[in-house]
Amino acid sequence: MICVPDLAGAIEAYRRIGFDVHAGGAHASGGTENAIAFLQDDYLELLGVRAGHAPKASAGLTAFLAAGGGLRYIAIQSDDLVSDVAAMRSRGVDVSDPTDGGRRTPGGQELRWRAASLGVKNPLPIFFLQHLTPLAERKRPVSSAGEHPNTVRHLERAYIAVRDVATEAATYSRVLGMPVPKVVRGNVIKADMAVFEIGPTGLGVAQPMEPGPAAEALARRGPGPFQALYRTRSMDAAARHMTERGLPPPARGVRNTGEQAMLVLPQDACGVYIGFVGPA
Repeated sequence: MICVPDLAGAIEAYRRIGFDVHAGGAHASGGTENAIAFLQDDYLELLGVRAGHAPKASAGLTAFLAAGGGLRYIAIQSDDLVSDVAAMRSRGVDVSDPTDGGRRTPGGQELRWRAASLGVKNPLPIFFLQHLTPLAERKRPVSSAGEHPNTVRHLERAYIAVRDVATEAATYSRVLGMPVPKVVRGNVIKADMAVFEIGPTGLGVAQPMEPGPAAEALARRGPGPFQALYRTRSMDAAARHMTERGLPPPARGVRNTGEQAMLVLPQDACGVYIGFVGPA
C-alpha cells in the first residue's frame, strides 16, 4: 500500500514506470480512495485521501502524507482470517479482531474484504487481509488486468528497513508463525536481510550495512517498508518504456542470487524504491 498526497499524480507516475494502473474507487469508510495495478495473483495499491474528506485514524496517515508519502504497509493475504488471528493470539501476538471493509469501484461494483491489524505491542508495518470478492471478479472490470507495459508478472519481494535485523526477524517470526530465516547479504539494497517466504513472495527485513537504498530509506523515513521488487519478463522492455516517457534509465546491479536487477529511485516512484528482476 503506497500512500500518496496526490493520487492522480501517483497514477501518472506509475503508468510512466509501466504499470497498468486504474482508479479503484472510494472506500466505504475512512475518507480514502485508491488505484490498483492487478498482477497475476497480487496487486499494487496507490492510496490517497478523497478531496474534502478527513480519513479515520487520520493523524498517522496525515503525518505520513505530510512527510511525502511512500510505501506504508504490506498486506498479507489470508484465506481464513479468523483462524489466522486465533493462531497469532495463541503465540502472544497483539492483533485486532477481523473487521469488514469494502469499496465501490467507479463502475459501481461493490468489493468486500476482512482485515486485521497488529496492536501497539507489535507495531509492524503489515496487516492481514482476506478478500471476500474473488480475484476474477475483482479483475473483471479491467480488460487488461495482469498485463503491463513493463512486463511485470508478480511481486517478488517487499523490503522493510530495520535497525536490528536479528531482533526484528524474531518478532516477525512470532507474528507470522514462521521460522527465523538465515540472514544473508542483499547486494543491491546493501543490507543484511532475513527473508520470510510467504507463498510466492518474500518479505525481507533488512538492516543497512553500507551506503545504499536501505540506508538511505532508513535515514530519510526511519524504520519501515521502502522497496517493492517485481519479477518481469523483460527488464529491457521495462527500461525502454520508462526512458521513452522521460524517466532516467533505472540503476542496475547484481543480486546475491546472481541475477541482474534494476531500481527506479524514490523521486520517480512517489517515495518508493521500485525494483525489477528477470531476463534482459
